[in-house]
Amino acid sequence: MSLTELERDVAPQSSIDVVTIAQAIHWFDLPSFYKQVKWVLKKPHGVIAAWCYTVPEVNDSVDAVLQQFYRISTGPYWEPQRKLVDQKLSSIDFPFEPVDGVDHTGPFQFVAERSMVLDNYLTYLRSWSAYQTAREKGVELLSDDVIEEFKRAWAENGEDQKVVKYPIYLRIGRVGNM
Repeated sequence: MSLTELERDVAPQSSIDVVTIAQAIHWFDLPSFYKQVKWVLKKPHGVIAAWCYTVPEVNDSVDAVLQQFYRISTGPYWEPQRKLVDQKLSSIDFPFEPVDGVDHTGPFQFVAERSMVLDNYLTYLRSWSAYQTAREKGVELLSDDVIEEFKRAWAENGEDQKVVKYPIYLRIGRVGNM
């Protein structure tokens, strides 16, 4: 979008305090996006915050099944940009200054937790773009055998509910006088 369209449809120049991107920056044309971000953010303290989450963690048994599923089964169906998420956004160009109180722009790690039963966990896996791409190509990645592996691992400690941890990685910076 042109700067005229940006001003008309989004915000005037130097008028925005914060721009956030959740689990999507790896899809953007970063030079164009950053140019627009720098244009709308208030100088010098306007902030950009981009975050992603990586594969969830449950326990050693479930995680072992998930790693096999993630690396081998879904691997061929991820778009190449996914590697930026796997690298926790550490390799993206991020031309911003650190915010006050820190000496770098990240990534900073956080963890979100959610209590789940296996069906909810499998529903989450089915939401992955790689799973959806495989389905469109006629491939069912969560075959009966794979689901049985997850069931065995999930049932290992006898509890139906598990705490699922989602590692979150944040890149945050300020526009400065750019």
